[in-house]
Amino acid sequence: MADFERLQAAVEAGDRQTAVDITQAALDEGLDPHAILEPMTEAMGVVGERFSRQEIFVPEMLISARAMKGAVALLEPLLIGSGHKPDKVAVLGTIKGDLHDIGKNLVGMMLKGANFEVIDLGTSTTAEEYLEAARTHDADIIGCSALLTTTMGNMRDVTAAVAAAEDLKHVRVIIGGAPVTLEFAIDIGAHGWAPDAASAVHVATAVVEAARGERDLEGVIHPEALTAA
Repeated sequence: MADFERLQAAVEAGDRQTAVDITQAALDEGLDPHAILEPMTEAMGVVGERFSRQEIFVPEMLISARAMKGAVALLEPLLIGSGHKPDKVAVLGTIKGDLHDIGKNLVGMMLKGANFEVIDLGTSTTAEEYLEAARTHDADIIGCSALLTTTMGNMRDVTAAVAAAEDLKHVRVIIGGAPVTLEFAIDIGAHGWAPDAASAVHVATAVVEAARGERDLEGVIHPEALTAA
């Protein structure tokens, strides 16, 4: 039988080869791919919590995320074939004028571990591109990142465009990146702000659940930003 405890431990430790080997062995045994995915999802939750407590840092979190990505690549064809679809959709991109994507990529990997379908638009993404993708994929959230202070202002175009779109009232905009602050998020009318990838997962989940009426915003990491718009 597959050792799911070892699988979870491998992802937490960033041991990609062990995670891939255990996943392949589990598939060879005919185990349900959903059952194989669960310990990896739990592992990334642990990694996110450790990062929030500053017990690990970005390099360690990236290694864990890549270990999970390697193993999940084996599962994806079977999950798609079985009709499995994540229950939340996130459209991500680095904002127009900015070509930095390490933080965005990390957030995307973390969101996949939290059962989000992630549509990655890459870098230098315009407001029109965000909105088009949100409509095409019926997105729940739009995530914008920036590393350059000179590009931060372009995030306002995204929040304004979403607010003006009658067919996107359910879409929530979350922003982040090294120079981006909570105060800036409130100022431009973003629905959420996260200082790091682990926080982004919690904030993204919270705003989606709140938009669906499944929870209030009590206890969310940055409630001021989440209730700004």
